[in-house]
Amino acid sequence: MVTEALDPTERLIAERACERLIVEFVHKLDLGEPGDVADLFIDSGIWEWAEGDRRLQGRDALRSYFAGRPADRLSRRICTNVLVTLTSEATATATTYFTTYRVAAIPVVSSPRGPRRRSATTRTRSSRPKAAGCWLLAAGCWLLKPRSLYLAFAGPTERLETAKE
Repeated sequence: MVTEALDPTERLIAERACERLIVEFVHKLDLGEPGDVADLFIDSGIWEWAEGDRRLQGRDALRSYFAGRPADRLSRRICTNVLVTLTSEATATATTYFTTYRVAAIPVVSSPRGPRRRSATTRTRSSRPKAAGCWLLAAGCWLLKPRSLYLAFAGPTERLETAKE
């Protein structure tokens, strides 16, 4: 189906569902259980970095990666400029800009410098997979397929010293 032929209301609902998926992704990383991010991907979902050879595929690998983050890492993300483009009635692409605030060794007293800021652009393809003419999940449930990370500014995570008594 050509995306222009979609009913405008259906198009808005699909675009909003994809936007919500991106926000849920960030929310789970920042405030939930990071390993639960894997549930937002299709079974064969991919997380890859544009630079280098880092690529994870499949929910088990994704869950292990995200759940394996250091316990003392504190991250918060801001996402902006979310642009969802439907490519069919069941697929979409999206571009999102993230700014990540992250420190390791959560300080007892906040650092006067504050956490290091990073900027990343992610490109996402979301899809509602079909099998035998029916949705694999409840109608309207969008999941991530591949997610590629492009770092505009990169560097190691700053490690703060804990306050000494």
